[in-house]
Amino acid sequence: MPVQRDELKSAQLLTGNQAAAQAAYLCRVQAVSAYPITPQTAIIESLAEKMVKASWPHRFIKVESEHSALASMIGAAAAGARTFTATSSQGLLLMHELLHWASGSRLPIVMVNVNRGVAAPWILWSDQQDSLSQRDTGWVQIYCGTAQETLDGLVMSYKLAESVQVPVMLVLEAFTLSHTAEAVHVPDQADVDAFLPPRKARYRLDPERPQAFGAMVQPELYQKLRQKLDQDLKKCLKTWQGLNNEWQSRFHRSLGAVETFHMTPDAEAAILVSGAVAQTARYAVRRLREKGVPVGLVTVRFFRPFPSELLRTILSGVKKVAVLDRAFSWGHRGIWMESAQSSLYSLAPEKRPALFGYVLGLGGGDINPETIEGILRETLSRQKPDPETVWVGANA
Repeated sequence: MPVQRDELKSAQLLTGNQAAAQAAYLCRVQAVSAYPITPQTAIIESLAEKMVKASWPHRFIKVESEHSALASMIGAAAAGARTFTATSSQGLLLMHELLHWASGSRLPIVMVNVNRGVAAPWILWSDQQDSLSQRDTGWVQIYCGTAQETLDGLVMSYKLAESVQVPVMLVLEAFTLSHTAEAVHVPDQADVDAFLPPRKARYRLDPERPQAFGAMVQPELYQKLRQKLDQDLKKCLKTWQGLNNEWQSRFHRSLGAVETFHMTPDAEAAILVSGAVAQTARYAVRRLREKGVPVGLVTVRFFRPFPSELLRTILSGVKKVAVLDRAFSWGHRGIWMESAQSSLYSLAPEKRPALFGYVLGLGGGDINPETIEGILRETLSRQKPDPETVWVGANA
């Protein structure tokens, strides 16, 4: 939600990266691993400046790779510490092996990934391919649209992770959000402490109480543990709803798993988006509404677990939905598109919307209000989604 007028007096001008660093500091992180990669480097740099003043015991660990960054956080989290790291693109891909290890070990690690297109060819600008390609690693994935959402979402992510014992990846976009400054309301340390108490690990590495972690198991127990991880990940949406209610009562801001705009009964088409483009889409939808075009907006912040039930409730009876993807499952379709399709399939045919997939903005290509207006008008004009996927701007 936008910063309220009465909060502007206490707001600070922060980039998305600075907001992430500020949030990690407010959460009193005890172990931070640092390895630079554009465009997340400023998070670690900003946090390093803050941690010098930290009054609580902490370690700032300089490592030689992103693989080592996550490995050190796995060790620290297993020892009972509250941990933080950040990465982007190829760095996240290098962590792939250990993403599985962290989730399988049920460690409440929180990490920021600043979206950046994946090589080759090399690119510095943003799309969502890096994080979405890690969708099956057992991490919660939350997508932010503003610097305020980044700060609020990171604090809430720690409480979610430590409540359910799962790792959380908070995702923001390169440059559009990471390096763009806006007014951000920063809560007082005492208020954050009241919302997020110190971590108390039920199981931890302790020389006085030797235990085995990640030991070899038989197939029956292995499947049982994987099923439990899936069940607990699915509980995260309900847990987040409770956390969001508490956050809203304390700080007067909301950060729901899904947010709607102009999704009134007369909406003939909706556009489904994620991340920073939601702000552009909101403007485009408002402008179309002013012209009498009956459209609405659905912003999805949670990708894993995917909010299927919420989307079925919101989109049931809507005739057409345009799904914007800034990543692609090669040889198949857009990644948000395939998740939306599988979620809505169980609706009765007369209530199930036709889904129109659009892929655009890969590698940081510009997405402006006119582009989104054009997509919505095209969706309204098409009788059926054929072709199912339209590449926007690829032939420019």
